[in-house]
Amino acid sequence: MKIVDLRCAVIGESPIVRVVTDEGVDGFGEIESSKPYMRPVVEMYRDFLVGEDPTDVERCLLKIRRFAGFKPWGAAVSAIEIALWDVAGKAAGLPVYKLLGGKVRDRVRVYNGGVRPQLRGHRPEDYAAAMAEMKAALEGFTLIKQGVAFHGPMAVNTPEFTLGELRTGPRHPNRGPLTERGLKHTIACVEAMKDVLGDEVGLALDAGPGFTVPDAIRLLRALEPLNLLWVEDLLTGDYVPWVHADQYREVTISTSTPTHTGEQIYLRQNFKDLISTQAVRVVGPDPCDVGGIAELKWVAEYADLHGVQIAPHGVLDGVFGLAALVQVCATLPDNFIAFEYPVAKPDWWYSIVTGLPEQIVVDGFVDVWDRPGLGVEFDREAARAHLRPEDQDFFT
Repeated sequence: MKIVDLRCAVIGESPIVRVVTDEGVDGFGEIESSKPYMRPVVEMYRDFLVGEDPTDVERCLLKIRRFAGFKPWGAAVSAIEIALWDVAGKAAGLPVYKLLGGKVRDRVRVYNGGVRPQLRGHRPEDYAAAMAEMKAALEGFTLIKQGVAFHGPMAVNTPEFTLGELRTGPRHPNRGPLTERGLKHTIACVEAMKDVLGDEVGLALDAGPGFTVPDAIRLLRALEPLNLLWVEDLLTGDYVPWVHADQYREVTISTSTPTHTGEQIYLRQNFKDLISTQAVRVVGPDPCDVGGIAELKWVAEYADLHGVQIAPHGVLDGVFGLAALVQVCATLPDNFIAFEYPVAKPDWWYSIVTGLPEQIVVDGFVDVWDRPGLGVEFDREAARAHLRPEDQDFFT
């Protein structure tokens, strides 16, 4: 079997990678829907891969892996890697998890991710109402994550939240010292959420990036009585292309509240210092940014050796990102907590694929399916209706 083409189409909001072979078996991967601009980057790798055997996944990756970097630039390589595993599984007639060593769990725990509550304001009672909404969600989540402070609208909508001037705009542009008022407001909102969730549903926070080390320590110490699962990306994280393992370690050893980072990190090499020094308690690589599912599995196993837990990211990865997470998380060691549940946008995405259960999440878990490859396939006739004019040859 040989690769004869590598294609990318933006379907709805999601860039989809297709690996085309000479034996009629093809595979699909997905790039986070916030990165439609990655399409020409995918096409850059075509000449590296045409003529290669797609079932030799690692040989293919050795040709392209070095031509990428931290989020968002590793997304194309990651999607290609996932598509190659999809081909390999289909060619073998096996689900991808079998090719990764087999599953250790029959269902995988997820947290809300793409299922987000509607915040009607930025006061403690608004966050409490959001948690009541999430607690009642059809998916029955046992773990809920909510953005606070610099992650989301809280900081820019709370007067005198920081000592500096706040910027508006996407991708979490703010960083700096909090005022005492900003710190107390964050704590009050978290306490209100935990009052609603009690000990029935675990609470994790996405809080940055943007905190200073002293503020991070103050916040996490204040939150210790609430038994949070983790607080994520305090110092670096989403779209920050460095790690700051030494600073994270200073925060981590100063508190019993678990720290978490990693969604922006590309490749195992860039997790080495975070994990080997126990700089954080939880890592959260995204299979669609870290370099793929085999790369994520390596990070999980290395973390397990060092007493670090893993809760993979995946909020905007959609249907094929979900399938990749289900397959790899079925194989992870016992340091696995849960993965972030991706939801495809727009809703019609679920009508153009086959293989997904009617209700994907039940009681906070996804059952691991056993179909070959990723286990999700396009209904090509239905999908063609949603192709853009420039992508009409995507399935030919």
